[in-house]
Amino acid sequence: MQTASSSLISEFSAAVWRNYEAAGRRFPWRETDDPYAVMVSEFMLQQTQTNRVVAKYEAWLSRFPDVQSAADAPLSEVLSLWNGLGYNRRAKFLHESCRKICADYGGVLPCDAELLDALPGIGPYTARAVAAFAFNKAEAFIETNIRSAFIYFFFPGAASVSDAEILPLVEQTLDRERPREWYYALMDYGAAVKRRTENPSRRSASYARQSKFEGSLRQARGAILRQLSKNGSAALADIAAAEHIDMERLASAAQRLAEERLVRESGGRYSFC
Repeated sequence: MQTASSSLISEFSAAVWRNYEAAGRRFPWRETDDPYAVMVSEFMLQQTQTNRVVAKYEAWLSRFPDVQSAADAPLSEVLSLWNGLGYNRRAKFLHESCRKICADYGGVLPCDAELLDALPGIGPYTARAVAAFAFNKAEAFIETNIRSAFIYFFFPGAASVSDAEILPLVEQTLDRERPREWYYALMDYGAAVKRRTENPSRRSASYARQSKFEGSLRQARGAILRQLSKNGSAALADIAAAEHIDMERLASAAQRLAEERLVRESGGRYSFC
């Protein structure tokens, strides 16, 4: 198990807090400890840059200010509001999680990470992040900026660093008196490191370069959902003409979306489920 000396831990903590005091970032989800709002932000931030999330996060909370309002909304409205963030399954999972929270917990998010982990679309990272940010619980977790912070500081020059090597260090360095603020500082330190050096996460064993968007199935999925948000329903030929995407790719994307129960087909036209 990877461990570090107390002096190195102290040096790391000092560097993280120093960066936070000098250049800590401000985001609307950092201004609240409302568990629902925190959960929304964590769903939106999965695989999406923060600057793309802010406006969508604020629009979402304006339309769905609480768990019940999100749970009561039709999936079509949820997907329409999500449009532009990509990875639309996240919107469906968030919608399903809100419904389950209303059905099983009276509309109140559980504070236990294991219970959070059991909600649709919430894995170990998101469950522990919500527990830390919403309930100030000292849970250990890793995301991309945290990974960069630890690889940069504790693994200089190393390649293929695994999360299993990093996690014990996350445990060792965790500020258990103020975990919420510590993670804000830690993420900001990792983001700062990536701005001034080559991204340390590229030396992670789990690093995978994102595939090109243009010409991808992701692009076709987004085109279908965008046209359905605008028009309510559409044939693939209409979507192809409007979005300039080939029919073969659209057909594959539509099949995947139907399998995920995001859309349905009737008489050659697609609409939201």
